[in-house]
Amino acid sequence: MSLESVPPKYAQLVQALQRRIESGTYPPGSLLPSEHQLIKEFSVSRPTVVAALRVLREQGWIDSQQGKGRFVRGRPAMASMESNRPGQAYLTNPETDTPGELVEAGAVTPSNRVASLLEMQPKGRAFLRRRLVAGDGDGEPTELVSLWLPLELSEGTDLTSGEPLREGIREHLTSRKGVRFDHIVEQITARMPTTTEAGQLGMSKNTPLLAVFGAVRDASGRPLAVVEVLLPADRHELEDAYPIA
Repeated sequence: MSLESVPPKYAQLVQALQRRIESGTYPPGSLLPSEHQLIKEFSVSRPTVVAALRVLREQGWIDSQQGKGRFVRGRPAMASMESNRPGQAYLTNPETDTPGELVEAGAVTPSNRVASLLEMQPKGRAFLRRRLVAGDGDGEPTELVSLWLPLELSEGTDLTSGEPLREGIREHLTSRKGVRFDHIVEQITARMPTTTEAGQLGMSKNTPLLAVFGAVRDASGRPLAVVEVLLPADRHELEDAYPIA
């Protein structure tokens, strides 16, 4: 495994504590171990523990009470919704986990919207990997997923291969190119399909599409990729959850 693909220590601690909360080791309402106890048990520094606890608090797993400590709230509603975000799912799940076929891979001129999200020059070329994803049951096409990358990020990768990747896009690009995905800015629009899109998805030209654009950026805000997911509106329902501030 490449060193770049190993999660930072605070992220590993977050995952370990989340597993304990989900398993009932730390039930809702219980007092979380102190910073000192976590430092000693996991052999990490105090900044690592502080960073992990901040993430858990921001995500709604724990709550802090002045003078009393940190209490477990349980698995937050928003955590169960993460896998339902189509852009994130395509970036993290191996292509081999999802039935489908590669319909296009190579350097092309992207749409104005994609070019803007990648902060490219007009009429420039980007790398495109497009897959037609099918349902698990009857094999009916359910979505058309396009990954857009700056050309330099596609070089030296397996993204031009016709075979489905055995790892997620994020893991593949981290190990091959050393890039670190930090966050996604997601936009959802509705439009009518083109003739080609309607044919690929087996849908009527009179049925609208939901177009989900996920602009992937690093911690500095630099664009790394765009995931474009086209969903027939009569076959999908998008759902999300978020904490109330």
